[in-house]
Amino acid sequence: MQIAVNTRLLLKNKLEGIGWFSYQTLKRITTANKDVHFVFIFDRPFDEEFIFSDNITPVIVGPQARHPFLYYAWLEFGVKNTLNSLKPDLFLSPDGFLSLGAKCKQLPVIHDINFLHNPKDVKPLTGKYYNHFFPKFAQKATRIATVSEFSKKDISDNYKISPDKIDVVYNGINSSFKPVSDSEKTKTKERFTKGKDYFLFVGSLNPRKNISRLIQAFELFKKESNSELKLIIAGAEGWGGSEIQKQIDTLSCKVDIIFTGRLSEEDLANVMASAFALTFVPYFEGFGIPLVEAMQSEIPIITSNVTSLPEIAGDAALFVNPYEINEIKNAMLKLINDPDLRLKLIEKGKQRKNNFSWDRSADLLWKSVEKAVK
Repeated sequence: MQIAVNTRLLLKNKLEGIGWFSYQTLKRITTANKDVHFVFIFDRPFDEEFIFSDNITPVIVGPQARHPFLYYAWLEFGVKNTLNSLKPDLFLSPDGFLSLGAKCKQLPVIHDINFLHNPKDVKPLTGKYYNHFFPKFAQKATRIATVSEFSKKDISDNYKISPDKIDVVYNGINSSFKPVSDSEKTKTKERFTKGKDYFLFVGSLNPRKNISRLIQAFELFKKESNSELKLIIAGAEGWGGSEIQKQIDTLSCKVDIIFTGRLSEEDLANVMASAFALTFVPYFEGFGIPLVEAMQSEIPIITSNVTSLPEIAGDAALFVNPYEINEIKNAMLKLINDPDLRLKLIEKGKQRKNNFSWDRSADLLWKSVEKAVK
């Protein structure tokens, strides 16, 4: 069997949500299936770190796909010609992009379709590309994988795809996330918050992450509690992220909000495990990876009661309406005023995390591949 794979998001030191999904699942799938030949299709020079086993042949196909016009050129010229020449049993695409002109079977992983519900959350041209092509990708697909039951229903309902054609493949948890010692917590807090406890947000700074309402809630929390807690916002600036800094400049608590930018994997793991709580309140998520990272790090969670987030968090979180600033603020107050509640949420998270692992993710994705090939 020969499987071609879209590996354009395997980027050295730049792995994010879909990139981590690609890395963790493909590493396990390729090493576990030595009798299968995999062709990894990159759009630029690649790092040997991503050639996980000797049954992988890497190829570079241009142009570099980092813009909607170049997405189209890459998929409908470079990738199409490569696939039609290789004639693989399947084209697996962890970022959901397919080649409409390719003749082989194709399996996209469509993580979510936020761009359909909230088109202003992405750059205008990118949103137009996604909303034009993703319905076509869904119809073209032999099967579809996605990362939650919520996203499965969303894709099925909006793209008129039979749910029998869609497989749920939950994300896993990177092993770097784990509890740390009290001394490590002290060291981390000294480094980032001058020794103070802190709430933590993790993710790219873009509109759907709802950071604007989170910081407004934090401002109210500071006024009502007189607490010394800080708020760390850890992540790279995305589309629309610059407006957040402008907003913070108007707040009285701005000195208590720390932007770290993108952190290394080790630093992020330490910052997560040393936090008082994760405050992750987006208004749309297909999965919400920080939730399971917090569970593994043994810290409590405040999260939104919408989209996939209740499905992933289960009983291991305080839920809030992400559009209600006072609800977010009140959840923060609950955690600082009720130590028993905080410990209870941590214990629930320690149980809940057992539902998620990259081994399981890889197994589920491989089952989807086998269904598609058959």
